[in-house]
Amino acid sequence: MFYTGLMEIRHEKLRQAQRVRARGAGSNAAGRFEGAERVRFEDGWDLPETDHLVQTDLRHERARSALSWNRSPDLPFDRSINPYRGCEHGCIYCFARPSHAFLNLSPGLDFETRLVARPGIGAVLDAELRAKSYRVATIAIGTNTDPYQPVEAQERVMREVLEVLCAFGHPTAITTKGTLIERDIDLLAPMAKAGLLRVGISVTTLDARLSRQMEPRCPSPARRLQVIRQLSDAGIPVRAMVAPVVPGLTDHELESILASVQAAGAVAASYIALRLPREVSTLFQEWLAVHVPDRAAKIMGRVREMHGGKDYDPAFGRRMRGEGLWADLLAQRFAKAVGRLGLATAMPPLRCDLFKPPERPGDQLSLF
Repeated sequence: MFYTGLMEIRHEKLRQAQRVRARGAGSNAAGRFEGAERVRFEDGWDLPETDHLVQTDLRHERARSALSWNRSPDLPFDRSINPYRGCEHGCIYCFARPSHAFLNLSPGLDFETRLVARPGIGAVLDAELRAKSYRVATIAIGTNTDPYQPVEAQERVMREVLEVLCAFGHPTAITTKGTLIERDIDLLAPMAKAGLLRVGISVTTLDARLSRQMEPRCPSPARRLQVIRQLSDAGIPVRAMVAPVVPGLTDHELESILASVQAAGAVAASYIALRLPREVSTLFQEWLAVHVPDRAAKIMGRVREMHGGKDYDPAFGRRMRGEGLWADLLAQRFAKAVGRLGLATAMPPLRCDLFKPPERPGDQLSLF
């Protein structure tokens, strides 16, 4: 199914007979750009409804462009590709949730159940990379939603993108939690050998139970360590990302996570403190009230301490690390741990000199 306009508005609350299982968000409030909000109420008829789980709804979008551009001084790249909108992994802390409001969908359950795939994006990317005005630099993938979320197994949109980047000899940086990246080692390994690829694997906690609650449809922590090992054994440089570090909940695991990823073969590491932009703050606080009510006040108190008394400070230079005593201590702990383990905090730049559009049938061949 393809669509070009806005998707239908969801109810603010789940229907009475709907059940949520293996989902991160427990609510589905209207997006901030919606002009109306629908609320269910009892009409007195008391008719029985069929009990069913909230299912994943996948739709297709015709991509008009493949590359997204940014000028953020906090990011080491200026262009990225998003094969999907929304993410079935359902991480409750995901900073990308507010982006679903631009589709007139909720950053809550809609973000993880109403997904958009972008098949055909490879051809669009091919055309953009062939433009005479294009100047090569690293393309980042997975910086918003995960390109290796479960639906990739059937949609293969990420595979389509990789085939184009590999053919062009284009430098690429991938961030994921998904095990499906192992499927593409046949493309990734040669790119890495040529100095065209690096991969970041996110590990939030080593506690399988906590991970299942926070990241309900992500691979387990142990499985993610296996992915690091598989990629490393294939010659692909891996940076482990301890992200996000949740104060009062996962921060005590920082050193043990770093030791585990180093043992699995990661060559570099980074961390990002918990970020709660826009609707994410409300969703995360709802999650805390359900899963760790005894620590909810402490966790949010520490978060606000890091952001000048607010749930979130979007200022460049502070939004990824926070500020204050706790943020400083976290930075010191990280620096000491990576130094002790021999992990780098930055990876070598990727090569741009190998970029060359592949010849197409009918192209005039060069004599030189």
